[in-house]
Amino acid sequence: MTKYNRVPMGEFVRTWARVAGLSFGGPVGQIAVMHRILVDEKRWVGEARFLHALNCCMLLPGPEAQQMATYIGWLLRGPVGGLIAGGLFVLPGFIAIMALSWIYAIHGGAGPVQALFVGLKAAVLAVVLDAVIRIGRRALTGWWKRGLAAGAFAGLFIYDLPFPLIVAAAGLVGLGLAWAGVRGIGNGMGHGGDGAAAGLADADSLIGAETPAHARPSHAWTRRVLLVGVPLWLGPVAALVLALGPQNVFAAVAVFFSKMAVVTFGGAYAVLAYVAQQAVEHYGWLQPGEMLDGLGMAETTPGPLIMVLQFVGFMAGFREPGGLSPLWAGTLAGCLATWVTFVPCFLWIFLGGPYAEALRHSRALSGALSAITAAVVGVVLNLALWFALHTLFARLTPVPVVGGRVDVPDLASVNGPAAVLTVVALVLTFGVRLGTVPVLAVCAGLGMGWYGVMG
Repeated sequence: MTKYNRVPMGEFVRTWARVAGLSFGGPVGQIAVMHRILVDEKRWVGEARFLHALNCCMLLPGPEAQQMATYIGWLLRGPVGGLIAGGLFVLPGFIAIMALSWIYAIHGGAGPVQALFVGLKAAVLAVVLDAVIRIGRRALTGWWKRGLAAGAFAGLFIYDLPFPLIVAAAGLVGLGLAWAGVRGIGNGMGHGGDGAAAGLADADSLIGAETPAHARPSHAWTRRVLLVGVPLWLGPVAALVLALGPQNVFAAVAVFFSKMAVVTFGGAYAVLAYVAQQAVEHYGWLQPGEMLDGLGMAETTPGPLIMVLQFVGFMAGFREPGGLSPLWAGTLAGCLATWVTFVPCFLWIFLGGPYAEALRHSRALSGALSAITAAVVGVVLNLALWFALHTLFARLTPVPVVGGRVDVPDLASVNGPAAVLTVVALVLTFGVRLGTVPVLAVCAGLGMGWYGVMG
């Protein structure tokens, strides 16, 4: 019996169900839960291998925490283990977001529900700003990283450059600097730095220090993954486009979120500004405030924050149901968005995992990761500012800037309750240092209280 099969399947499933049930608070909290259970408690994976897996997942498009679960599950019990770990990580959030989407679609216009989401929006603004600061402290350790962050922010906020272009340019800059031998290129690598890892040694873990046989690069394995994974992902997309036409909402959802699966580098915060702008301004599926409502749902439920895309898909189907019931059209579109978002995540891990294992300690990999992580700081700052402007002000005026434009708020259109609750959320987050879930709960309660007094 090989080492990765020494974890009994029953214990394996129970452990990943527990990880999934405790995965609140965004990727940092989720990865901390995984580390505590898998490294410290179960001793299945060593510290250095855990950090290496995390660094590799940060280079892939998609939610890093879910891919981290898939990666470690695959290392421990092969492809079946990867499917179980990654699937269980998504399942609780999928069920919760679907239930909340139904409630939102049916009762979203009611005063108490609106008041609840006013509080959640304020809390989400503080949470996103906290994410900017946390990522920035870890990632912006050199002048070139700070320059990349500033360039990414300007490219999105002022010049409306495509998000994939920002990510690709940052990765190429990192590769170039690594090859040029720039000092400090590996600093701030992922969540754990690039120094020697403390804690449980790989050799003392269940999986050991060596690469398991099933995790080594193989052309036969790569062909099998492509032959199975690509049709599972793109087959439904092609069928919908051919059967219903590209303008149909289900086809549009399938195509749009399939594109997002390829460019969602840097996690949910990094891509949400682009998704929000496209869903609001191009497709008209949501209003700006509704995107924040969806993020509030994702922040308060277990699972990856990228589950907010399920809410976006649901609202798209709900608003353009065709001949179906709006609620069932929304349900189908939400399921479709989830499918085309997460099937590629498994594909990336099963395709790239063996090669990532073979590229440990690669300077080029470290350089690309450092640069993308630095650019993500600017991307998340853009997200925070975009959300703040659309939450706190009813009217924005585009003002031309050299080669671009800046949306300037009309101060007379400020939303008073949202502004007050945002200040409260900022104090709780940065002054009292409450965690994400308590801040969300307090602000939601204050929103409901405001409705009770004023409603």
